[in-house]
Parts: sequence; C-alpha cells; structure tokens
Amino acid sequence: VVLYIAGDQVSACGDCRFAWKSKMAGFGLGALFALDMTIQWVLWAAASLFRTEKFYDLAGSSTFGLLLAMSYGRGAANVRQRVQSLMVATWAARLGVFLFTRVMKHGSDSRFDKAKNSPGTFFLFWTMQGFWVMITLLPTLILNASRYNPALSYRDYAGWGLWLGGFLLEALADEQKRRFRLDPGNAQRWIDSGVWSWSRHPNYLGEILLWSGLCSSASVVFRGWDWLALGSPVFVTWLLTRLSGIPILERQAQKRWGDNPEFLRYRHNTAVLVPGVW
Repeated sequence: VVLYIAGDQVSACGDCRFAWKSKMAGFGLGALFALDMTIQWVLWAAASLFRTEKFYDLAGSSTFGLLLAMSYGRGAANVRQRVQSLMVATWAARLGVFLFTRVMKHGSDSRFDKAKNSPGTFFLFWTMQGFWVMITLLPTLILNASRYNPALSYRDYAGWGLWLGGFLLEALADEQKRRFRLDPGNAQRWIDSGVWSWSRHPNYLGEILLWSGLCSSASVVFRGWDWLALGSPVFVTWLLTRLSGIPILERQAQKRWGDNPEFLRYRHNTAVLVPGVW
C-alpha cells in the first residue's frame, strides 16, 4: 500500500495500460486508503465510547463496498471488471449481513470481550481492519483502474471458479454452524458435523480460496509494480492463520473443552484448515 501511495507521486509512465500510478476512478490509492482508515478510526471512537463491537464487521464489509463502488464507478466496466466487482460485492453483502445478524442475536462477539474495554487495544483491532480492507481489495482496485483489457483466459476462469468454490464453502460452513447453534442441546458443544468434520475452520479456508481466486483473475492486467498485489491473498492467509482468526478461536476452544476427551479426539483427527496438509 505504501509503495502504491508513493507511486501516485513518482510514476512517470505515459502508457496508462502499464502505469502503476493506478488512479481509481478519479481517486488515487492514497485517497482511498485515507478514506478507509478515517472510517475505521471514526467508528472506533464511537465503538470505544459505547464499548460495543456490534457494528465492527458490518463496518468492514461496508467499507469494502464503498471503496469498490468508488473504483468501479468511472472505470471501463468491461466484462472482467464487472464480474470481479460483482463477486466482491456479493461476498461483502453476504458476510456483512451474516456477521451483523449473528452478533445482534448473541449480543456480543467473544473476540472482543477484553479489547472493547481497552480503547488502545480496540484501536488496534479497528486499524487492522482498515489494512485488511485495503490490502485484500488491492487486486480488484488495480483491475478496475486498468484500461488494459486482454481477452478472457484460463486465469480468469480458474480464478472465478476458485472464488465460487471458496464462497460456497464459506457460506455453507457459516450456515451449518448457525443451524448447529439453534439447537439448545448444542450450547456446550463444538460443531464437528458437515464440512466441520474435515476442517476445524472451513469458513476461513473458503475465505482464503475466494480471495486467491480474485487475485488470480485480476493478475491478468498486472504490469510492473502491480505484481506486488500478489501479496494480498498471502496477507489474508497470514491474518487468518497467525493473528486474528484461527489462533484466537483455537485458544478459546482449548480453554473451554481442553479437558474433554471427545474434543481432544476431534482435534487430533481433524485438520486445522486444509485436510491432509495442516
């Protein structure tokens, strides 16, 4: 992101197809990033004041939608850009509504039990969300800014197929867990059925797959410094597997069921993320 912001000032390439300056429908990447962080910090102030996490995830998905609209609004709107933008918008709408309705129903999100009572820690969560939005969306922003429009290729179709598989896996995992929690008898149990029987975090696997797919399809138009955006799905993977996703949930599960032989058997026999790999 920093390199792209700097590029807004130093790029001298005259051919818009290969310029990494990447103007986003009249808004540079620096301006979009500034808007993204301003939204997160303003909402952090409100959330910290009321000590609530209820609109955290909705704010993230809404920011995705806003930056996407700003990048697409004045773009060339070719088939590749339309498909990519529709996929991002579909993902953002589904996940945002799902997470918001879930936190409203349960009244809280266990990820923020301690953080929301510490303004400094809570600020870090909101700031990380801002970076997550921008870095994750970067390949799509570059695509929407590009006037280079080669014919659709296997990379487009492979990327879209990977997005579809990841999107369906994430949606299915979320729905199976939602239905599992509707049964009062499961209140003190972990889900180990459906796709959760072969991965302890299938929703995160779906998330990684869908963003990897979108990066693949967007990469068709990458030139020069654009290739740095290949770090986008790497960042998503790192975030979910090393920082905010799996580590937190694994610690919570171990604390809650670590002395339960059935849970320990499930944990031993079920992959953390990818069956047969990890």
